Amino acid sequence: MFFSSLWKTRLDSKDKVQQDKPFTNPAFSIAFLLTARALPLTHNLHTFTLLLGEGSMDERHDLLEGKLYVYRRENSSNWQCATYLNGKNWRKSTGEDSLSRAKDFAEDWYLGLRGKHHAGILKVGKTFRQAADQFLLEYGIITEGQRSPFYVKTLEMKLRVHLLPYLGDKVLSEITPGLVQEYRIHRMTSNVDEETGEAIRPARSTLHHEIVTLRHVLKTANRHGWLPFLPDLSAPYKTSGKISHRAWFSPSEYKQLYNATRDRIKNPRNPRWRRECEKLHDYVLFMVNTGLRPDEAKRLQFRDVAIVTDEATGERILEIEVRGKRGVGYCKSMPGAVLPFKRLRERSKVSSDGLIFGTTQRELLNAILEELNLKFDRDGNRRSAYSLRHTYICFRLMEGADIYQIAKNCRTSVEMIEKFYASHLKNTLDAAAINIRKPRKQRKKVDKA
Repeated sequence: MFFSSLWKTRLDSKDKVQQDKPFTNPAFSIAFLLTARALPLTHNLHTFTLLLGEGSMDERHDLLEGKLYVYRRENSSNWQCATYLNGKNWRKSTGEDSLSRAKDFAEDWYLGLRGKHHAGILKVGKTFRQAADQFLLEYGIITEGQRSPFYVKTLEMKLRVHLLPYLGDKVLSEITPGLVQEYRIHRMTSNVDEETGEAIRPARSTLHHEIVTLRHVLKTANRHGWLPFLPDLSAPYKTSGKISHRAWFSPSEYKQLYNATRDRIKNPRNPRWRRECEKLHDYVLFMVNTGLRPDEAKRLQFRDVAIVTDEATGERILEIEVRGKRGVGYCKSMPGAVLPFKRLRERSKVSSDGLIFGTTQRELLNAILEELNLKFDRDGNRRSAYSLRHTYICFRLMEGADIYQIAKNCRTSVEMIEKFYASHLKNTLDAAAINIRKPRKQRKKVDKA
């Protein structure tokens, strides 16, 4: 008698939810089993309190003769709607906390699905989110040892922050060239500056890398048979991109920089920072005389560097075994890198497998560049630690070094050197070869008789 009255009270408080099918609700089914068992009354009361407490179970209302239903999950104020159509379960949030408005939304949504189904445009299949999950599962394992963990994380970040919010719920067959173009427009217009109200466009390379990540995911779907062919992802209306030179330091600017880092050793902002100032000064000299990439210098250990005498010139230089972006390579430095390396070795108290630089003082370098007004070049290109490598390449070209030898020593291609460095240096132009002229033929004078 007690349980039947409690059951009735619970149903009345919930607008008689599922009175016709009480056993479809797990909580009521368990409650019924408890009443059938000869358990102590206190135990049954405790169990009913847990099962029938407010917010402890889903609420469900069937619509359209059971073809559609709305339900509300535990600890949620909004109603969801769901149906089974075309061999697939479909679910969607109504965004409503009112039951009557949620029912209206659910019926409109269901009729829309039925209309698409009859028109043959209701897409069924794997979603972009599922393909992205499969890609991330495979990529890190297959490329282990070939791609850095940081690069894999950047791909995951591009998916999580940009691609999945826009394309995640799309069926793979819905990703067309037109939709990809809409994504490009969305990325160029969605981020608005609060002060000016103008759209902040991502860099061309940033958007290009996002499309590359999208292509990776679609290729994964194609390999698994989820996508019959890859859509055209090329950017329409594309023109040749402007080739700009890499930000570097001219000889006078480089002199300003190393004089400033030397002065900072004498007058550090804090006496405890003197050691870091010494390290930064030697870092600048070392990088401009070796042409290493910042990530290569970060991994560099003392055992990777040897001071040798160059047979061709008789000068003392460094032979460096480099591990970085292009695998293992070798570099021969300028003589100017020997003294900074000796100072670094004398100050260091680590073993031969210890790092020479480790993490560089990026904040200190940026502070000095800001003080010298050298953070940007005249074309607005931002200078960083990478600019020290660009300075090395430009200095070698200005001195007339062979472009092929520079490319080998910097572990890059001749094409990259010509594209981003040589074409912007006047020293690489040979005026004598350019201004050559054919000798003019002299006309023969004919004597008149």
